Amino acid sequence: MTTNPSIAALTSRALIAVSGEDWRGFLQGLLTQDVETLAPGEARFGALLNPQGRLLFDLFVIGQGDGAWIDVEAAHREALIMRLTMYRLRAKVQITADETPVLAAFGSDPGAGWIVDPRLPALGWRGYGVAATPNAEEADYDVHRLALGVPGPADWGVEKTYPIEANFDLLNGIDFKKGCFIGQETTSRMKRRGQIKSRMLPIDFDGAPPASGSEVLNGERRAGEVLSGRDGRAIALVRLDRIVDGELTADGQLVRTERPDWIGDAANPPAAA
Repeated sequence: MTTNPSIAALTSRALIAVSGEDWRGFLQGLLTQDVETLAPGEARFGALLNPQGRLLFDLFVIGQGDGAWIDVEAAHREALIMRLTMYRLRAKVQITADETPVLAAFGSDPGAGWIVDPRLPALGWRGYGVAATPNAEEADYDVHRLALGVPGPADWGVEKTYPIEANFDLLNGIDFKKGCFIGQETTSRMKRRGQIKSRMLPIDFDGAPPASGSEVLNGERRAGEVLSGRDGRAIALVRLDRIVDGELTADGQLVRTERPDWIGDAANPPAAA
């Protein structure tokens, strides 16, 4: 029996159109993702970092015939436009808001016109201006994402988190071979040394989530911090070496960390120096 896909309008996301003869080189020098080889109709996940290598904006870059769309949090679109305009200098680039709607499909293949989510195929598909009638809420998509253990913008904030801590390296969000980008030195050094002490992992518990910002404790020892979540499931930034043994609690309730298959060995504690 064929099941219709769940389709949700992602009203929390918005688009920026980038065009002009220098658009590829302009974005290539800024973002964590390679855009030089981006094909029309292809989407890639990435970020714009600050010079210290912390996350400013998560984003998707979608190839167009004469430029690209940038899919970013709607609440941060104007801030990103201002940031890109500041970096533009003499580059021949046009940067404008675009009101094409952003959709997500999950559960089953929605057919032509949709783009497989570049982070993780199990997340489903993203649609830009696709003629489709939503039959689900964005909250349903958020539950789907959270079930897969994939963190989202509510988990990393602004200029607080390193992209590797947010698993961008495991979700195809960083191209380590593309050359320079803002924040590259710190990002590459963390990856090269392999001493990644903290990562975002899903945690399970009974009932309502612990308050955002609650400490994850291993006994009396701090093991991490709860970020965003829903009943029974949340994302936490945890110290990998402090969740191996012992009973974990957060806000007075028992929690259990999970290591999704897509994270693999990256959730193991770093070897002793």
